[in-house]
Amino acid sequence: MFNDIGPLELVTLVLLAVLVFGPEKLPKMIQDVTRTIRKIREFSDSAKQDIRSELGPEFKDFEFEDLNPKTFIRKQLDNDELGLKEIRNGFDLKKEMAEVTDAVHGRESDSSTSSAGSSASSGSSGGTVDMTKKPEPDERPPFDADAT
Repeated sequence: MFNDIGPLELVTLVLLAVLVFGPEKLPKMIQDVTRTIRKIREFSDSAKQDIRSELGPEFKDFEFEDLNPKTFIRKQLDNDELGLKEIRNGFDLKKEMAEVTDAVHGRESDSSTSSAGSSASSGSSGGTVDMTKKPEPDERPPFDADAT
């Protein structure tokens, strides 16, 4: 609840409470606030117990935190009935991005050269791109005025 409150902010809140309520009334106010919080917690716990008893024994493992959509989805994705872990592990994002980049630049990727190496060398283009070739100093990349 107070994870994002720093020490300086906490000191400021205490000083503000002392100024507003005064040192005489502050202990009584703290007791009233803690008593109210305790009653709210008891009320929510009894409401949860009532709901669980009304649902019956088939919902004995029901957790109210599962009603949060993020928690529900995370729990369902961790359950590997659909085989999502195998799909997630079989997908190599770096390899896919390298293949897309090579396709955009007109180069052949490593996986396609190994599977279709002989067909690429016997194609009508007659050659492959030399990756070790350094561009000439006077050779500039094409400029697209609309892109900038």
